[in-house]
Amino acid sequence: MEIRVYFDGNKKVNADFDGFTVATDQPQDAGGDGSAPSPFDIFLASIGTCAGAYILGFCQKRNISLDGVEIVQKMDWNEEKHLVSKITLEINVPANFPEQHRDSLVKFANLCTVKRHLFEPPQFDVVTVVT
Repeated sequence: MEIRVYFDGNKKVNADFDGFTVATDQPQDAGGDGSAPSPFDIFLASIGTCAGAYILGFCQKRNISLDGVEIVQKMDWNEEKHLVSKITLEINVPANFPEQHRDSLVKFANLCTVKRHLFEPPQFDVVTVVT
């Protein structure tokens, strides 16, 4: 896979891949226009949406309704390190969600590829290429 990253004015940095464009910007208080999420916000959202994709697949395969099911992602911020120190994914289900499948939602959410990459990070090589 290849992602083309380019600069789109002021603090906007976009990524093109597979026919999609992911737009990012910085908030106004950081000098951006606030026209799109920041790259870090997209990173955080990828964790919850990845877990959601696994939950979606689990429920669809078993014909379980997703009405009233949602994930609420909460982050604890470490002011000293300027990093997120803890991420909690709360899977909210309605009272009529089958009780025998509730624990399975947690297991499937934990299969998230984004989360697994945090535990086994890839090697990074950053190079300059003259074109």
